[in-house]
Amino acid sequence: MTYRKRFSLLILIDSVIVLSAVFISRFLIDVGSNDVTAPLLVSSLTLMVSHHFFAYRYKLYKKAWEYASFGEMLIIVKSVSFSIATAALIQLLIVQDVYIRILAITWMLHMLFIGGSRLAWRIYRDARYPKVQNKNRTLIVGAGSAGTMVARQLLNNKDSELLPVAFIDDDANKHRLDIMGIPVIGGVSHIEATVQRMAIENIIIAIPSLGRKGINTIFQECVKTTAKTKILPMLEDLVTGKVSVSQFRDVQVEDLLGREPIELDIEGISEYVTDRVVLVTGAGGSIGSEICRQVAKFHPRTLVLLGHGENSIYAIEMALRETVPASSIQIVTEIADIQDAKKMMKVMQHYRPDVVYHAAAHKHVPLMERNPEEAIKNNILGTMNVAKAAGRYGVDTFVMISTDKAVNPTSVMGASKRLAEMIVQHMDTVGNTKFVAVRFGNVLGSRGSVIPLFKKQIERGGPVTVTHPDMVRYFMTIPEASRLVIQAGALAKGGEIFVLDMGEPVKIVDLAMNMIKLSGNSVEETGIEFTGIRPGEKLFEELLKKDEVLEQQVYPKIYVGKTSSLYIEEIEDLIAAYPSMEASEIRKALLDLANNKLAAKELLSIPS
Repeated sequence: MTYRKRFSLLILIDSVIVLSAVFISRFLIDVGSNDVTAPLLVSSLTLMVSHHFFAYRYKLYKKAWEYASFGEMLIIVKSVSFSIATAALIQLLIVQDVYIRILAITWMLHMLFIGGSRLAWRIYRDARYPKVQNKNRTLIVGAGSAGTMVARQLLNNKDSELLPVAFIDDDANKHRLDIMGIPVIGGVSHIEATVQRMAIENIIIAIPSLGRKGINTIFQECVKTTAKTKILPMLEDLVTGKVSVSQFRDVQVEDLLGREPIELDIEGISEYVTDRVVLVTGAGGSIGSEICRQVAKFHPRTLVLLGHGENSIYAIEMALRETVPASSIQIVTEIADIQDAKKMMKVMQHYRPDVVYHAAAHKHVPLMERNPEEAIKNNILGTMNVAKAAGRYGVDTFVMISTDKAVNPTSVMGASKRLAEMIVQHMDTVGNTKFVAVRFGNVLGSRGSVIPLFKKQIERGGPVTVTHPDMVRYFMTIPEASRLVIQAGALAKGGEIFVLDMGEPVKIVDLAMNMIKLSGNSVEETGIEFTGIRPGEKLFEELLKKDEVLEQQVYPKIYVGKTSSLYIEEIEDLIAAYPSMEASEIRKALLDLANNKLAAKELLSIPS
């Protein structure tokens, strides 16, 4: 039916309803010997005109009644009430009297007939177009506004493969109620029993405002079942039409971290990034490339992408050019090795950056154990080259990315990053540039992390390899890590080591089990194999040593600490001596210096 025909039909139906309500109420009420012909005619005419006016005003005729809910009922109440009130006022002005009882009965009949006609249409439509029954039985977790919206659209979408049959909600006031004919069974603890009893095939977590802890709690109940678990996209994406309710996404590992993501101080960041020249080393890496994406949102004047691998630099350049208007930001690339001191000086001299994010580094623990000289060249010497060049050419803020492995390090990689921190903190004392370091834990999905490895192992059918059942790590997402780096620059006063409050550490075996369950497989079938701790690894990591801790947060979820010892002369001696040293000697010297042990000086006295 076209809109015009539908509009005309509704006007005709409502006109009949208005007249019927008026005349029926007249015959139901005994008004004695009074002649009510004139008031009746005035009321009929006034109600007819005012009803159509208010119905048009509140878009009553534009509502799709097959999707009607409380909002549509409220519109009917408004339209009818204002119509009756208008009729009473006109009646008073023209005939100098108001028949309250007739108008009251008219209001009730009006409501009954208008609401009933819409309900009748919905019953007719549902009878003519019955729900398809060969759909996947679906449990919706969350009986709030988002959950009911999901249920309504699924019920009325004949192309959907999902059929909502039950709600789960921790609000006890909703238990045993029916919402759109769908029962609210109970709280989250009832998920497993409900899935078994009602043969549920799919679970949808429909609480967009739910934090990570809440999602994790619900997910742990869901994985006790065989049902597939999905999560609702952000509510604003649904409302704006970016996605539909049928585009549920899988629960990601990031959703299960158990803490809320860091929020940025937008104003503070804009002050030091907007319309400035920003240089990112290691711009092609997982962290560096995300820093570039995040920084681009603050519209720097020039964004310099510096990296050693031409393919990765090309990839991030193309990605940025697709999303950033060419007229707003100048994006330039530099293929360079941070081990080349002269090239670093040349780059800094040419671009004169205001801000440098130093993300270039070797970070793979076992590889650095076997090649400690490369850790010195890249992580220590490379950092020194970039920092000295930044200091010489007037960089305002220099932010280096470090790691929790730099605290009481047991690995070459951790020790090299600890010494790089010492270099940065030393550089803060010799010039006007604000040098700071940012320390965080493992980054989910970054190159060399366990997530890509676990995914490949799960895709192959297992087993998933974990080094030790008690191995724990702090985790954060790539966007979180990048935001922390950018935020540190806004907070920098010089010499700080910033640390994110990363919540509770995650057991690697639990992470592996969650990833297996997220993939739809069982832990028993896939299997988990313990391979033993690798060289340089610890069972747990720390973010700050006891003598570094400052209890007060400088920003929500961000702490700051200062290290106690800076062995700058010894670091320079190590850089000069390492080419003539054996790998075992390099490793010992690195660990001794990083852990404040003077025994390193003996190794550094080896003649070349």
